[in-house]
Amino acid sequence: MAYEYVIYEKKEHIAYVTINRPEVMNALHPPSHEELWGVWNDFQDDSEMWVAIVTGAGDRAFSAGNDLKYSAAQPGGRASQPDPPGGFGGITGRFDCHKPIIAAVNGYALGGGFEITLACDIIVAVEHARFGLPEATVGLMAGSGGIDRLPRQLPLKMAMGMILTGRHITAQEAYRLGLVNEVVSLKDLMPCAQGWAQDIMRCSPLSIRASKEGAMKGLGLPLEAAMNNSYRLNQMVLRSEDGIEGPKAFAEKRAPRWKGR
Repeated sequence: MAYEYVIYEKKEHIAYVTINRPEVMNALHPPSHEELWGVWNDFQDDSEMWVAIVTGAGDRAFSAGNDLKYSAAQPGGRASQPDPPGGFGGITGRFDCHKPIIAAVNGYALGGGFEITLACDIIVAVEHARFGLPEATVGLMAGSGGIDRLPRQLPLKMAMGMILTGRHITAQEAYRLGLVNEVVSLKDLMPCAQGWAQDIMRCSPLSIRASKEGAMKGLGLPLEAAMNNSYRLNQMVLRSEDGIEGPKAFAEKRAPRWKGR
C-alpha cells in the first residue's frame, strides 16, 4: 500500500515507521492518523514483524503533535474532528499490541508526539530532543494518554509540573528522570535504535510478547495479584515451538533459532 504521510518499511523482522510531514514538524492530521492506523494494524498482524522503530522525518521534530493549523481551518475546529482510530497516531489507544515498539526521537516530541513516545516501550533520543505536553496552553488537554501515562512514568510532582504548565524538558533531563533509555547524537540515533531491536530479537519473540503483556497488565494490580495472574501469551509460550527450542539450544550450546511460533 502506498502512503503519503508515512514511510513504512520492513527489514529482517523490524518494521520502520517514519512520520513524514517534516514541513509541519511531523504534526498529524486526520489523513495521517488513518495511514498510521493502517500501518500499526499491518505491523500487529504480520507474523514476520517482531519489533517496530518509529521516528520522524528530518532532524527537527519527531512530531509536534496535533496539526493545529489544519484543525483551525476546519468547520468547528478541533472539536469537530472525531478521535482517530487507535488513539493519536493510531497507537496511543492500542492496548492489544504486545510486540515491542522503540521510539527514535529525532527532535521535538510535543503534545500528541510525546504521547506516541509514552506509548512505546523504549525511547532513544537525540541530544537536541525536547519533550512536553503544551495542550493546556492552547485550550486543550493531553487526552491521548499524556495525562495518564506521564504520571505513571515520572515522579508525580514532575509529571504534574509538566502537565499543568506545558513546560518542556530536554533529552538529558528526560534521561535523568528515567523517561529515556539513551541520548545520542543524530548520526547515532537509528544505529542505537537498531541496536536495541537486535538485542530484543536475540530473545524469543513469543517470550518478548508474553513479557510485555504481563508487565503492562500487571501495572495496575497489587503485586500478589499480578504475580498470580494467568496471562494468555505466557500459556502460548509454554506450548510453542520456541518454548522447546530455547532449552534445547542452551543444552546444545548454540544460538537458538527462533520461529515466532
